[in-house]
Amino acid sequence: HSGGFGGAIENPAFALAQLLAQFKDRNGRIAIPGFYDDVRKLPAAERRALARLPFSAKKFQKDLGASALFGEKGFTTLERLWARPTLEVNGLYSGFIGEGAKTVLPCRAMAKVSMRLVPNQDPSKIARLFVRHVKRLAPKTVRVTVKEVSGRGTPWLVPTDHPSLQAVARAIRKGFGKTPVYTRTGGTIPVVATLDRLLKAPILLMGIGLPDENAHAPNEKLDLDNLHHGMLSAAYLLEELAEATNATA
Repeated sequence: HSGGFGGAIENPAFALAQLLAQFKDRNGRIAIPGFYDDVRKLPAAERRALARLPFSAKKFQKDLGASALFGEKGFTTLERLWARPTLEVNGLYSGFIGEGAKTVLPCRAMAKVSMRLVPNQDPSKIARLFVRHVKRLAPKTVRVTVKEVSGRGTPWLVPTDHPSLQAVARAIRKGFGKTPVYTRTGGTIPVVATLDRLLKAPILLMGIGLPDENAHAPNEKLDLDNLHHGMLSAAYLLEELAEATNATA
């Protein structure tokens, strides 16, 4: 009961909240020592290419229903979305969360945290840095356990000037009747990096989804026109790759 014990022991929920608050600074930069050591600088040419894309930060904010956008200072919204690493709290749980009031102290608190890494960052190294950071910050008045609940996907990127990616661009142009643009994105497909490492060949991903398709939600959807044009593009890609192979044989 908080009336009998409040003020005399550490509240795990408060301890967790204070711990999480020290994962980032006020400018949105991740505060784990060494986290950015291996982050590859975004090339000036790619920054210019991203700036030319038909993207409106104001519309993005409005569509989300957000009061304001927030992210790492010194980078645009697209750069933060596609080319900078992130650390997010995906879930929180502690104490009494039912209706009404119950003045009790929780005995434990839990948070699920994820990190989206970018090329050159090593997932194993980042995991070690994260655990070290948590243990250094955790107060002595609570017991802290860090448990890894999912695999470590290696960041992956294919150069936009690679001939095979140029073939993808031509195939999409034939399939959709529009010139495609190059984007990055955050996702979890660890096998892509594994195939890249084992086959030593570029892995090609063609995006045919739209931003409002609610990925992983109960009402996730896919535009059928995009699906059909995507199928055409995939067929054209096989043709483009065959022609490129014959030209270099």
